[in-house]
Order: sequence, then structure tokens, then C-alpha cells
Amino acid sequence: MNPYQGCEHGCIYCYARNTHEYWGYSAGLDFERKILFKKNAAQLLETKLKSKNWEAQNIMLSGNTDCYQPIEKKLKITREILQVLLKYKHPVSIITKNALILRDLDILSEMAKLNLIHVSISVTTLKEETRLILEPRTTSIKKRLKTIKILSDNNIPVNVMMAPIIPAINSHEIFDLVKKVSELGACSAAYTIVRLNGAIGSIFTDWLKKTLPDRADKVLHQIEDCHGGHLNDSRFGKRMRGEGKIAEQVAIQFRLAKKKYLNSVCMSPLDYSLYNNQRQPLELIF
Repeated sequence: MNPYQGCEHGCIYCYARNTHEYWGYSAGLDFERKILFKKNAAQLLETKLKSKNWEAQNIMLSGNTDCYQPIEKKLKITREILQVLLKYKHPVSIITKNALILRDLDILSEMAKLNLIHVSISVTTLKEETRLILEPRTTSIKKRLKTIKILSDNNIPVNVMMAPIIPAINSHEIFDLVKKVSELGACSAAYTIVRLNGAIGSIFTDWLKKTLPDRADKVLHQIEDCHGGHLNDSRFGKRMRGEGKIAEQVAIQFRLAKKKYLNSVCMSPLDYSLYNNQRQPLELIF
């Protein structure tokens, strides 16, 4: 469930850029500058949750674009959605790279008490200089790490997504990153391999040759090595993990890092039974 179409964060690698073309906009600057929003998303969600035919299932906020991108501070659509989900005791998962999520700590804490919430914080790198070139308008690494700590301290289960791993740019940070987030209270960590689908291939290539010209060819060749000689592989089950020697090396490193630093913790499962047994909503005051 995506309250917003387009994303101000401007992450150069973002696979969601192509979705903007369906609306007649470009996957480049239009994606970052022309933001569409679903003003009545919360109302439509409540109508769906009240339906007799609806069965509780995991709703993912931000599977495409970030539900806590800067415009959310003004519009508060994500907050309204969370209020509805808590009202009906319906589970939800969130993925974001913005510290704005802490604004809704009151709602998230209440949901966590009922095992209704999982939060994934996207951390691509521990180096601010790398963050600035990859994700120019996102929350700083320092604030992102602090967000993980605050959420964890409030008993909100946090998964960290190292997504994407880009060979020869951030692939060497796997062990350091998993170690750091484990120290901050993260329950788990996961990753994806970069895939440059559709127009993103040319956008990323142009950016790479201008920004990191000394290693552009190396990066591109290693990405291709992960996808059978191409910059993208759309096959389900393969597109996020890749294949080949480099993808295998990444998988081994990540598996060892998790075993060393996160072996004794896990995410508690979401509770779907509360919604199934509770058709009458809670009366909440915000």
C-alpha cells in the first residue's frame, strides 16, 4: 500500500522509478519532483477493513515508494492509515529510510504491544559520503541509526534492509553494517542485490559515469555478473538475490554476518487473530 507515487528522496538506484512512467512522467527528475498522493487512502482502507469478506493479511506500507518521504510531514496520510489499522487491530509492515517515522511513535508503540507491527529501516551504507551520492535527500546515516535505536528501545521490532547492495560501492560494508545495527537493537537484517530495470539502467549508468568515473565500468560489469550478463533480471525469486560468483559471495557474507551478530534474536510473528475476532473497532482518541 503506497500513499505516494514518486519519491522526493531521489535514490538513484530505485526500482520504483519506472512506475512513474505509467502516469505519463519520466523515471528521472519527474519521479523526484512530481509527487502524486492518495488523499483519501485512510478512508478507503477503513471501508475495506469493514468489509465482511476481508481476511487479515500483512499490509506492507512503502513496498514501492517511501510512506515517510518529506511530503508526509505536511499531509499525514501515513499517520491516518496507521490510526485506522490500530483501530481495527490489523497488522502492518513498514519500510522506510526516513526518521519521520518517529513522529508516529505513539501509534507504533501501541501496535507493538499487540504484535501488529514490523518496521524495516533501509540502511544502504554506514558512510555519509556514500549516502549523499546514492540517496541525496534521505535522512542522514546518523539519524537513521538513531531511529533504529529509539524504535528498538520502545519494543518495536526492527528489521534492517541493506537494500540494495551495489557491488564495488557498498558490498564491502556487509559485516560492519550488520554488526552496528545489531548493537542498536535490530532484530533481523536482510538485503537485495541492485537490479536496474527499465529506464533505470540508463539513468544509473549515466549517473555512475559522471559521479564515479574511475570505477564505473567495474561496478557495471559486477552488476551484470549478478544478472546473467545484464543489468536487470526480472525473474521472480532471482531478481532480488542475483546469481553468479559475486552474488554468491554477497550471500555468504550476509549469512555469516547474521550468524555472528543476529543469531540469538528474531522478529516476533504478527498477530492476525485480533482482527479476525474483533470486528468492532477500538475507540481511540488522538
